[in-house]
Amino acid sequence: MEQRSLILLGLLMSQSQHGYQINEFIERNLSAITDMKKPTAYATLDKLSQKGYIDIQLEQEGNRPTRKVYSINENGKQYFYQLLLKNLSSPESMNYQGDIGLMFMDFLPIEESLPALQERLSKNKDLLEIIKQTPSHGEESGVNLAIEHKIAMLEAEVSFLEKSIKKLDLTSE
Repeated sequence: MEQRSLILLGLLMSQSQHGYQINEFIERNLSAITDMKKPTAYATLDKLSQKGYIDIQLEQEGNRPTRKVYSINENGKQYFYQLLLKNLSSPESMNYQGDIGLMFMDFLPIEESLPALQERLSKNKDLLEIIKQTPSHGEESGVNLAIEHKIAMLEAEVSFLEKSIKKLDLTSE
């Protein structure tokens, strides 16, 4: 929950927002960094409110349904800074789902596993190109650093797959 809380509190640091705005921003701008879905975001916002880190005000506009507007409070700012420092100083956990398949690849004939790895390589290259199209967020932006990190990790994955496919292709001859 800490990463989710960090994201949501960070988004509220700049301005108060209603849930739709928050979810829209996450889907449009943070999909390369988080896979948080709407129900999870709302549940986390409710927990943050219960713990006293954010305030909720109800807003009514015209005939629209009443909506909640979330604002970070002073306790939330302190908690945000704690989470941020902890996150920045923590080592990265490297659990790649694809490693599970690599572990058991020996149970498949090489003629089946090589095309699967080539497909994985192709999809990672496509994803890399998409992420490289992310617009810059200005100089010295933390968002830029996060995108650069994602690009570096995908480039490493592409390089690993290219080398592995080449090695496996030579051993299959």
